[in-house]
Amino acid sequence: MSMVANTDERAGAEEPPDTGAARPSTEDRHRLTATQGLAALSLDAMASVAYGPESIVLVLAAAGAYGLGFTLPVTLAIAALLAVLVASYRQVIAAFPDGGGSYAVAKRHLGRRTSLVTAASLVLDYVLNVAVSVTAGVAALTSAFPSLYGDRLWICLAVLALVTAVNLRGIVESAKWFMVPTAVFVGSILTMIVAGLLRNAPASTEAATGHASVLAGNATAVGALLLLKAFAAGCSALTGVEAVANAVPSFRAPATRRAQRTEVALGALLGVMLIGLSVLIGRFHLQPVEGVTVLAQLADASLGHNWAFYVVQFATVVLLALAANTSFGGLPVLMGLLARDNYLPHVFGLKADRQVHRHGVLALAAVSALLLLFSGGDVNTLVPLFAIGVFVGFTICQVGMVRHWRQERSPKWRGKALLNGFGALLTGVSAVVVTATKFEEGAWLIVLALPLMVLVFEAVHRAYGRIGDRLGLGRVPETPRRCHSLVVVPVSSLSRLTSKALTAAVSLGDEVVAVTVAQPDAEGRRAAESLRRDWELWDPGVDLVELPAPGRSLGGPIVAYVRELSDRHPDNRVTVLIPEVEPAHVWQRLLQNQRGAVVAHAVRRDTDAVICRLRFRLGAEPPTMAGKRATRR
Repeated sequence: MSMVANTDERAGAEEPPDTGAARPSTEDRHRLTATQGLAALSLDAMASVAYGPESIVLVLAAAGAYGLGFTLPVTLAIAALLAVLVASYRQVIAAFPDGGGSYAVAKRHLGRRTSLVTAASLVLDYVLNVAVSVTAGVAALTSAFPSLYGDRLWICLAVLALVTAVNLRGIVESAKWFMVPTAVFVGSILTMIVAGLLRNAPASTEAATGHASVLAGNATAVGALLLLKAFAAGCSALTGVEAVANAVPSFRAPATRRAQRTEVALGALLGVMLIGLSVLIGRFHLQPVEGVTVLAQLADASLGHNWAFYVVQFATVVLLALAANTSFGGLPVLMGLLARDNYLPHVFGLKADRQVHRHGVLALAAVSALLLLFSGGDVNTLVPLFAIGVFVGFTICQVGMVRHWRQERSPKWRGKALLNGFGALLTGVSAVVVTATKFEEGAWLIVLALPLMVLVFEAVHRAYGRIGDRLGLGRVPETPRRCHSLVVVPVSSLSRLTSKALTAAVSLGDEVVAVTVAQPDAEGRRAAESLRRDWELWDPGVDLVELPAPGRSLGGPIVAYVRELSDRHPDNRVTVLIPEVEPAHVWQRLLQNQRGAVVAHAVRRDTDAVICRLRFRLGAEPPTMAGKRATRR
């Protein structure tokens, strides 16, 4: 078992200058450029423009047409918070180039327990983002094609399987797949905004025709609580802003600089789209209606009910469905950091080819699939749980960065600390308001899940601590010494496999003994007698011990014999060498009797013996045997 000895994070690590001319190394080719990072890690944030402005409008609609007039001021407040978050996470990227974002900040400046709360909130947000994005995308699809509504759950699972498969090929591969949909979506939204600003009146209102308005009547006052609710609802558009900071190690060198450029580009594009859509809402005096999204109404009003309208709708469907990719880019890296710090199983820290945290990707896909099954593919079941976790992470990160500036006291640290403190206040208020307003709708599950996840992290950490104590990690071990080695080889018949096994055994041990399990029935006794006669004729120089099996068990007699050897000679090192056939084709494994696996499991479970499984590959026939047969002919 590999245990982590040093988990300190490197801050402010220097990186080579970005000359732009050097060819990327083999490892770097599986990492992100700034453009690829924007496609791989920004889909969640980009797609949020489809539901962020609508969330604001739906809340303000309770105050009637007068309330809708506050859409732009609320959006500007959210854009200001976005600017604060982008500036903050740009500093987080520089200070924590190993990734981890809010978790890394909290771990260094706010203590272990707070960092675990942050990690739990981010994990929940990433998992929910996958489920919400997939269901929202499929909901947009079924709105256009109602006949698919009954199959929405299976469509959700198919989309999840597609995104998972793409990410198993590597984050760069996923970025290449998703660059075109991202570019089409951003281009269509920006085109729609420009076209709308050039119009004095809506080009079309066909999309909303025949749909009932949800606007409250005769309301002429807007209270502070309503504005806070609208602000908190609209802040769902900010989910995904932290993904770049979490996945800094996924970028090509210089990773810090590329990640910072990606973060700024994400903030700029998201801010422009949010403000532009809000301006159009006021310009066209848009009213929310049942069954038609605000974005669809804006596309209708700006571009007309033609092919351009359907391009916007189709791009929205695709990007919402693929926005789950942000989680697949950020969460496996975060899980890798938690595994490095012994808060998750170490398997999540392993990377496969193409720099893929494969186990993290598969775990995220599995939990997301369970959420989809739980919700039945209904986005409204999941939305109340969304965005709470990320605002907890936002707030803790901002507070941690305030402490960071106070400790570092770099030039202009007071202004930076004031900026982060203001951001912490805004995100903290948003977290409280979102939780309070959606508590009965399911937010209580998140409130309950956060401490439970922290308890799981700590339980894993304690388990690794006990394992480390038993292994003596961090202490100088005793000097290695040689002991008498006894190798036990289970056999059932004479073959080339038996010869290979005994050859390996005599090479490994000082003493070798072959054992065979004799079944109690007549057939078993005849097989044992036949093997004994053949063994004596063969005379390999290794004793054959016959082990009775009263209960027809295969592993039990071998386990009992190994225990007897260990008790008789406690200073000996006993090794059980299990010969097995490796078939030439995968399907031929179905023909095997699995005797080796049964013996290995029994020995591993009930003894301290070393287990060695010798694989004999069945390939082409050896030349010597072929030559002998040719000679006979």
